Amino acid sequence: MKKSFLVILALLALASCDNQPKKIILKGLAQGSYYAITYYDEQGRNFQREVDSIFRAVDRSVNLWVDSSVICKVNRNEEVELDSIFVDNFRIAQEAARLSGGYFDPTISPIVAAWGFNAKTGDSITPQLIDSLKQLVDYRKVRIENGKVVKENPAIQLDFNAIAQGYTSDMIASFLESRGISNYLVDTGGEIMAKGNKPDGKPWIVGIEKPAENWDSEQVVQTRIALRDKGLVTSGSTRKYVERNGKRYSHCIDPKTGYPVEHQLLSATVLADNSVWADALASICMVMGMERSLETVEAMDGVEAYYIFVNEEGELETFATEGFDALIIE
Repeated sequence: MKKSFLVILALLALASCDNQPKKIILKGLAQGSYYAITYYDEQGRNFQREVDSIFRAVDRSVNLWVDSSVICKVNRNEEVELDSIFVDNFRIAQEAARLSGGYFDPTISPIVAAWGFNAKTGDSITPQLIDSLKQLVDYRKVRIENGKVVKENPAIQLDFNAIAQGYTSDMIASFLESRGISNYLVDTGGEIMAKGNKPDGKPWIVGIEKPAENWDSEQVVQTRIALRDKGLVTSGSTRKYVERNGKRYSHCIDPKTGYPVEHQLLSATVLADNSVWADALASICMVMGMERSLETVEAMDGVEAYYIFVNEEGELETFATEGFDALIIE
């Protein structure tokens, strides 16, 4: 009897091991950057094909580098049927613009292109050029009506780059949940959405990068946080920039001035309920600067922020809101 009992226990243990969720990792390149998706699934299903399909769908809708995309056709004032991805991004961008009082503006595309950030080459920047392009930048002058984009000026162009990757991370997260996956970490070019935890009950650990010297500098982790059921995005001014006449200009452009921001804030990391809003708010923080954006962050439920800036002595310094500080791993 004892021998049979031990055999049964051994078989039960093996069965228990077989039922342990399997760790699946999907990695690759998309949207001009990397992606890394980790999830646990008892069935060990690989969703690479479905994830690739999501990336293609987003590209066909809101990628400015795809000439046949919906957004490119809208910008060229061509007849095009708006899909749900475009409509979602438009709605979120408009909400972010209203929330920030115009420091976030999806109609900034002509100025971004002039500086050379969403085009292969930029224009010769002059005050006169910036003044003329600023006339096209106003989120209140564009709307969706009867399934069409209506512009007060046909030259107005849209740019959803500040939220598209965060939106993509949320799309992938929603897909995983539709397949019964409740523990995952989706990272689309640094736009992160995390849900649940690892099988041992521990949270996902995510590193926040120390501001780099140049676009190709080695990545160094400034700090790490424990992440559960939140979106996390870092926006910074040290890797994305252009150089003109020996001067470096950040990709963070103030829609109100038409010029890249020049302040002591080097990066802003935002924690929100989803990745797309973390994405939008991180961009808003970088344009507003630390003091003004902190007021916006602290007025919002479920939103926390972590800033890296240069202090008056020229040294690197950090500041975290109370909720964010509680997540930092020493």
